[in-house]
Amino acid sequence: MIKNFGFKFDNTYVDLPEIMATKLPPVAVKKPKLVVLNQTLADSLGLDFSESTDELNAEILSGNKLIEGSCPLAQAYCGHQFGHFVMLGDGRAILLGEHLDPKQQRWDIQLKGSGRTPYSRGGDGRAALGPMLREYIISEAIHFLNIPTTRSLAVVTTGEDVLRETNLKGAVLTRVASSHLRVGTFQYIAAKQDISALRTLIDYAIKRHYPELINAENKAIALFSAVMTRQINLIVNWMRVSFIHGVMNTDNMSISGESIDYGPCAFMDQYDTKTVFSSIDHYGRYAYGSQPVIGQWNLARFIESLFPLIDQDEKKAEKIASDLIANYEDLFANAFHKMMKNKLGMISDEDQDKRIISDLFKLMHKNQADYTNTFRYLINGKFPQKKLLSDPDFIIWEAEWKKRLSKNQNSEDAYKLMIKYNPVFIPRNHKVEEALFEAEKGNFSKFLLLCRIIKKPYDEDLNQEDYTKPAPASGRVYKTYCGT
Repeated sequence: MIKNFGFKFDNTYVDLPEIMATKLPPVAVKKPKLVVLNQTLADSLGLDFSESTDELNAEILSGNKLIEGSCPLAQAYCGHQFGHFVMLGDGRAILLGEHLDPKQQRWDIQLKGSGRTPYSRGGDGRAALGPMLREYIISEAIHFLNIPTTRSLAVVTTGEDVLRETNLKGAVLTRVASSHLRVGTFQYIAAKQDISALRTLIDYAIKRHYPELINAENKAIALFSAVMTRQINLIVNWMRVSFIHGVMNTDNMSISGESIDYGPCAFMDQYDTKTVFSSIDHYGRYAYGSQPVIGQWNLARFIESLFPLIDQDEKKAEKIASDLIANYEDLFANAFHKMMKNKLGMISDEDQDKRIISDLFKLMHKNQADYTNTFRYLINGKFPQKKLLSDPDFIIWEAEWKKRLSKNQNSEDAYKLMIKYNPVFIPRNHKVEEALFEAEKGNFSKFLLLCRIIKKPYDEDLNQEDYTKPAPASGRVYKTYCGT
């Protein structure tokens, strides 16, 4: 092992029951080369690579050289993938350890694309450069859009090809998360019918993410309620910025409430609740407008895994669980309504608010309006959308909305609220593809420019207006892929 470069590992996951993980090192790669290092994130974590070389950094961040204090392992979990239950685990990822930053906050440091593990299910355990760069871009964008997320510390090419539909350049992503505990982690323990391990896992999750619940009367119920609150807030925020996760399997729902696993993800341009970009989502299960329903479905699977510790009487446990999950719809509706009011600058509560919001959605869908730019137009009158703005019904709607804003005590407060909740820049799908296409050929200029733009998503920049425009008509048929 080599010196730690500021890494301060304090590994607790290794102390959990053995069935939850397998200790093993990453599989070495042939010729690692550093592509990008997230210096801002490194600084916040208290890491210092200033005395290192790109070559040594590549060796570390590819897994070829282990950092002092690390304890590499692959986590076990399972999940419902497109509704079908599957035993899973880290099939191409290795958790190096848990790093304590200068504020003593705990972060998982994980290598994605680090080789085969006992959970690979016949896969090669590797990742391609394009999907790893996509995760880097999108996870950083989500962070700067003020939405909880895992983040990306680095991408390293491996000097090896991975075979998908064609030969692609191999890469390893270093991912940082408050943890990698998933709904699927609890499902895995439940499937093993190990109640002692389940109790241990609940205690661990509470201590790590919800310490205020340590003295709860029923920790399983308290944990579920807390996770549900965070998941609602997360999905509401995704929808605020038109984000479509694309693969909301239960193994991709984090207990911490962070966005995780950026596979076939994308951002919606034209408003349509049925928008799907994933190449494998043939029936629209994870469409933009289906995300709230799937969130509830995933949480139902989560609480099922907690039954033994909700109540010893299975029927009572089921009744308690049903009552808890039934609260989701009202909680989500209230959170979504509040978010939309913020996007539209509605500070006071008025009877017509729900109808005004609903009418706007109908007009946006009717006129194929760009989601992001419609709300920016309402702030500053820019980014005109000819079809929407020439619709007589929209002209009437806009006049009514402005009259509604006059009921706020302070119009300046409404303006500030709208700026806070409505980004100028999102990672437009066609711009992401342009950046990835050039990067895979060895030109990273567009990738690095996009990375700079997404760091200030709420600030107008007249020099980058091209990044505010939706895809041209020729680029609107868009598919994303999971990268496995």
